[in-house]
Amino acid sequence: MAAQIRIISSMATRQLLADLIAQYQQGTPQPITCESVGGVDAARRVQAGEAFDVVILAANAIEQLIAAGKIVAGSRVDLVKSGVSIAVKAGAARPDIGCEEAVKQAVLAARTVSYSTGPSGVHLVKLFERWGIAEQIKDRIVQAPPGVPVGSLVASGEVELGFQQLSELIHLPGIEVLGPLPDAIQIITTFSAGLCASSNQAEAVRAMLDFMVSPAATAAKLANGMAPA
Repeated sequence: MAAQIRIISSMATRQLLADLIAQYQQGTPQPITCESVGGVDAARRVQAGEAFDVVILAANAIEQLIAAGKIVAGSRVDLVKSGVSIAVKAGAARPDIGCEEAVKQAVLAARTVSYSTGPSGVHLVKLFERWGIAEQIKDRIVQAPPGVPVGSLVASGEVELGFQQLSELIHLPGIEVLGPLPDAIQIITTFSAGLCASSNQAEAVRAMLDFMVSPAATAAKLANGMAPA
């Protein structure tokens, strides 16, 4: 029996990877496990030397792990591109988010606003600073802990307006996705895979990643609110 491939990923690709792994295993007996956690957490664990075969994170995090010698140089494979969307609790009022100014006004009007510790959260912090409202709304910000979907805080009523990767909002009950950030302020994150330097399964990993970037994987990517990279 083939040895197990062990993957660690950020939460943004959790459902996509579950779907792709199930699809891949229909045609191969390759055993695969995937652990999805907060991206910061995942990178820290790989940096600390925990044994994985594949890491799937935002492309810049993969590059940092390559520079640190934790991922094999030249092994990075770009899987998907993902944008940020905005959500409210199901049945709540739907603010206008059709342009940059409308999103700014929606943020100013919201009792509470949430974003993640991932790339989308970093982008929003900079956006609020550029708008000059960071100080004004700081007491209304509820940052989702690593691994906790922003949408779950929106669904519970703890947060009025939530920002996160569409892939992390799309399948959650109890919320309504208003739509993506307008193009002028949208951030597109590329999620990439890399072969861990400690892995002894390079051939099996490459075969799996070849499938994940093939046309056969496109439908699952689109169904999870992402686009092929």
